[in-house]
Amino acid sequence: MPLIAIVTLLLLLEYFAFGLLVGRARMKTGVLAPAISGHPVFESYFRAHQNTMEQLIIVLPSLWIFGTYISDLYGAILGMIFFIGRIIYFRGYVQAPKNRELGFIIGALAMLVLLLGGLISASMAYWHYLQAM
Repeated sequence: MPLIAIVTLLLLLEYFAFGLLVGRARMKTGVLAPAISGHPVFESYFRAHQNTMEQLIIVLPSLWIFGTYISDLYGAILGMIFFIGRIIYFRGYVQAPKNRELGFIIGALAMLVLLLGGLISASMAYWHYLQAM
């Protein structure tokens, strides 16, 4: 499953890069740690980063389960769609929070396919396992 591994690392690099952008926004706006509010620009960067983390907790395990039971290639493609969706989401959010919708929809659809595909395929594999007993 090398493609899933590559996409996983790209998603983690993306999250890391978003964190660096949050740090840069913190410096530019003067919002000193540990504060997480105080300037709308900083708050947009911070929330976009946090929202990405909230999505990763669903996407990463779903990506690996999907890749294991369905397809490394299709899982990687869906992971990259999520990756691109998060870039669109992040850029939209920091421009104006209302502009995050398209990126959210792209990422959420990829995430949903990974999640449901993984659940259904793992359930079917378990069912076959039980039948073989």
